[in-house]
Amino acid sequence: MLRAVIIEDEKNSRDALAELLSRYCRQVEVLAEADGLNSGRAAIRRYHPDIIFLDILMPDGSGFKLLEETGDIDFDVIFVTAFDQYAIQAIRYSALDYLLKPVIPEELVAAVEKAEKKKLSKEKNRNIQVLLENIRSGIEKPRKIVLSTADKIHVVEVDHILRCESDNYYTKFFFTDGKTLLVSRTLKENETLLSGHDFIRPHKSHLVNTKYIKGYLKHDGGFIQMSDGSQIPVSRRKREQIIEIISHL
Repeated sequence: MLRAVIIEDEKNSRDALAELLSRYCRQVEVLAEADGLNSGRAAIRRYHPDIIFLDILMPDGSGFKLLEETGDIDFDVIFVTAFDQYAIQAIRYSALDYLLKPVIPEELVAAVEKAEKKKLSKEKNRNIQVLLENIRSGIEKPRKIVLSTADKIHVVEVDHILRCESDNYYTKFFFTDGKTLLVSRTLKENETLLSGHDFIRPHKSHLVNTKYIKGYLKHDGGFIQMSDGSQIPVSRRKREQIIEIISHL
């Protein structure tokens, strides 16, 4: 059983979420509801929940501020929010879950099931710390990203990612220090996640950080020369676009 607290300033939204949890997520017991930061902090201190459903924007402050001031976080978080590009990007980089209002039952069920699996894990605290570091940085491009491999959660600097390579339903990350990670996410998902940074996709199997491009090789259809000596193929349909991008680096 997951012990939960809902922190949301709109009563209609709280009621709707509680009803969805009662109907579709029987493994969740809602212990309390709160309408802002002060009442939310009090509910967390009193009930010690396993999970909180947290709105981002409330009249007395942001959900991020509540997490910042909570101190030792021993619960999981699912954000429930209206669309906010910057906030959602920061949440994605920390590998935490979010639900857009109005909440879709299937998405709620999936998020709760993931939280249930993480209940015994200590990694959730690390994910939240990455989120808060990115929010504190005050920039639209989060600096750190959480990557999950088969046996560990890794926190890495985005600028240290040299390139990514598709491996079926996984992605192999190559870093500037020569290390690699095999991450359980497709290349397409990572392309979306890293959009807004300096990454381009010259080929269906490759994603590269333009900061580490050293040149373009014209032989055999075209290759991007990377700073580590690797040569990344360029697809025929991307060739003109890639040459244009490289010419302006």
